[in-house]
Amino acid sequence: MFSAWNWVAHGLYLLLNIFFLEVSGGLVQSCGHIIPESPVLALGSNFTALCILNESCLDFGNIYANQIIWKIKNRVVPKEQYREINRTVSSVTFNDTSSLATPLTCNILADGQIEQNIYGITVTIGLPPEKPKNLSCIVHQVSKLTYPMTCTWNPGRHTFLDTHFRLKYRWPQENFPDCIPKDVNNSCTITDVQFFVNLEVWVEAANALGKAESDPLVLDPIEIVKPLSPHNLSVNSGILPTVLKLSWENRISAAVMKLKFNIRYRIIGDTNWMQVPPEDTASPRTSFSVQGLRPYTEYVFSIRCMKEDGVGYWSDWSEEKTGVTTEDKPTKGPPIWRIIDASRSPASWTVHLMWKALEPFEANGVILQYEVTVRAKSSLSSPPEKYSVNTTNLTLKLPNGTYEVTVIARNRVGASPPSVLLIPASNSKAPVKNVRTLPKDGKLWVGWTAPNSYVLKYVIEWCLVSNSSDCIIEWQNEPGNVQGTYLKGDIKPFKCYLITVYPLYADGQGSGQSVKAYLQQDRPSKGPTVQTKKVGKAEAVLTWNHLTVDEQNGFIRSYTIFYKTIDGNETAVTVDPSKTEYTLSSLTSDTLYTVRMMAYTDEGGRSGPDFTFTTQKFGKGEIEAIVVPVCLAFLLIVLLGVLFCFNKRDLIKKHIWPIVPDPSKSNIAQWSPQVPAKHNFSSKDQMYPEGSFTDVSVVEIEADDKKSFSEQDLKPFDLLKKEKSTSEGHSSGIGGSSCMSSPRQSVSDSDEGEATQNTSSTVQYSTVVLNGYRDQTPVQVFSRSESTQPLLDSEERSEDHAGGGDSATQRQQYFKRNGGQDETNTDRPCFERTKQITPANEGDLVGFAQLQISGQSSQPLGIELEKNTQEAALSDVLQTSTEGQTVRPETVEGSPLSVDEMPKSYLPQTVRQGGYMPQ
Repeated sequence: MFSAWNWVAHGLYLLLNIFFLEVSGGLVQSCGHIIPESPVLALGSNFTALCILNESCLDFGNIYANQIIWKIKNRVVPKEQYREINRTVSSVTFNDTSSLATPLTCNILADGQIEQNIYGITVTIGLPPEKPKNLSCIVHQVSKLTYPMTCTWNPGRHTFLDTHFRLKYRWPQENFPDCIPKDVNNSCTITDVQFFVNLEVWVEAANALGKAESDPLVLDPIEIVKPLSPHNLSVNSGILPTVLKLSWENRISAAVMKLKFNIRYRIIGDTNWMQVPPEDTASPRTSFSVQGLRPYTEYVFSIRCMKEDGVGYWSDWSEEKTGVTTEDKPTKGPPIWRIIDASRSPASWTVHLMWKALEPFEANGVILQYEVTVRAKSSLSSPPEKYSVNTTNLTLKLPNGTYEVTVIARNRVGASPPSVLLIPASNSKAPVKNVRTLPKDGKLWVGWTAPNSYVLKYVIEWCLVSNSSDCIIEWQNEPGNVQGTYLKGDIKPFKCYLITVYPLYADGQGSGQSVKAYLQQDRPSKGPTVQTKKVGKAEAVLTWNHLTVDEQNGFIRSYTIFYKTIDGNETAVTVDPSKTEYTLSSLTSDTLYTVRMMAYTDEGGRSGPDFTFTTQKFGKGEIEAIVVPVCLAFLLIVLLGVLFCFNKRDLIKKHIWPIVPDPSKSNIAQWSPQVPAKHNFSSKDQMYPEGSFTDVSVVEIEADDKKSFSEQDLKPFDLLKKEKSTSEGHSSGIGGSSCMSSPRQSVSDSDEGEATQNTSSTVQYSTVVLNGYRDQTPVQVFSRSESTQPLLDSEERSEDHAGGGDSATQRQQYFKRNGGQDETNTDRPCFERTKQITPANEGDLVGFAQLQISGQSSQPLGIELEKNTQEAALSDVLQTSTEGQTVRPETVEGSPLSVDEMPKSYLPQTVRQGGYMPQ
């Protein structure tokens, strides 16, 4: 513990003594220093620095030179570069100062643990100045008497140090103060110099690493003068139309310097200058006449000067002045061309003459009018037609033939030479060949192959092809000895031009050869819009319209059709650009396709809008192949069904449309002994005549042999017997008696266990009572009967029993009739009735039907019993009707039943001639 505190105290004591050794006069003395102090070093040279420790520092804590550490920018210098000279001096050496940086510090490691800075210096590295080069001087004339001289030089490389330049000059026997540049290091101006005395001039450059001087320059300032340009320049037109006269003033005295001049000029609007030959202006002067100019042309002039012997510098160009030459007659006639319209009448032409306005250098003035002369070549004796116009076109209607047209331009001075155009009757001469175009340098070049015959000149005709505007023809003439030229009009990029070349001969012209061209092409403005013309199962016919000329922007080289399904890959098909229709094949049926189309020029393509279509599910004829056999099969089945129904019509009618008996046609009324005369029931009044009486007959059916039936079969007869005894004591009591005034239970109701009933259902009937009370006028009264006695089976189908008279019966059947009985006699039972059948009733008995007791085996009477009973009754009736005798019931062989045991059935009927009527 004690040793640790001892070391801490010792270290603090050492640090305090290193920084603050002695205080004398308020200054702190350091423990050492470095020599040299803040040196300036040449880049790339060797350098050695020494760090010297003070002796006073050695008394404190064992500090020696071997403990010194050198650093550059806090980076330790390798110890290989150290050298310990003695116990207080240590050195460091750098072989190349390019790696040396500032600051360079000397540090010490006290007691081998604590590093402390002793001293530091700033090192400056640079280059010595180079010798200035290219020293030159010029004397600028500022005014008529002031001539300052400015000298310039090349200062050389950058030294990375502060380098000072001085311009020194002197006469041979006299020195002048140095000229020190301001803000620059490569020029200096001496305010005033003297002419005609030689002056020596040089430049000195100096910095911390050395000095350098340029080569001396000896000169006379008069030889390096740049004079002021002439001023007050004026331009005046001369007598001749090709001459302009210039005048000016010089600003330097002729006694000081004699001058020569340069004169330049150009046509206004032009950028190219022309000069008067220098030898024409090599002597001192103040005016000059420029010749060889164009008549009636505006020119711009400028002038400059310098020392006559050519030593020195040219002055700046003077201010520009303009002048116009006078007019002269035109130098050439206007170029002329024509357009012939022979569409209206082949016997006459509409000729559109047109000519170009002369260029200014050709017109030589203002053109006042054009004189046009038209002469027919076929009739030389006829006078020519002359026209004077102010425009550059003329339209004439001429008969078909050959004409010579002459055009003259006239100004204030005179007329131009004539321009002649021959209009032949036909273009029968040889045309040019191989017309071609080539964009070049922003212009459109047209070339052709000349015909074998001599050509006087060529006419190149072109127009802009557009859907939005008419083709406005432009043209130009070219000499007959050329085979190509640039179009001189305003040719626009991305526009289509139709170019035609005509060769003109001395005696006619050749037909024109045309070609289309673009100055510059681009992608189409839009793509084609594709549509379907016809869609099938596996193919689709696509159609589209060509892009308009304004939309093409170039020559259409090809079309490409892209089509795909929703989840499929896109397929591309290339189509010839002349086509407007294409058929896609090998498509999938009932599938949605997306199709688009791209048009390509030399610069690229552009796609049109997407179009979708769906292929058909069935191909052509497939639907017919399916529908026709199906329809034929259906018709065959229907036909077979109709034939089957026709053959089985009776069976079908029996099951679907059973015959329902019509009570109005019942023949049961024929059993009454008295049948009223037939009535005409065409009207309601005749149907029930007043005072008529209607009898009710009762048919009693008794079984002959009760033993031959089962107990179940005889139940209905017992029920009927019981019902009869119950109802005998009742009467209607209204104008007569009703045999069936009270409701009776039907035979089918007597069997509670039956689930179904026979097709011969029970029918209710009504009793019609028309008797008067006590000799009063009878009133029609209708009383409903609730009888449910089954109808006779013969009423349903009488034809089924036509031959049934031979069957043997198993029961006795009898009929009780009471004919001719007065209805006022109430002592006689109402159910005892007889019916007398006479020959007059034979027509009514033909439709007699059998009595049907029951329909099925589950009923009280069996089918066989029913059939035998019906056949026996029919046989007896038919026999009696045939013989014309009274019908009497006969008993069939067998033991008869007693009256009390025989079941009876009562059928109350409203008896009328022709049958009964249900109510």
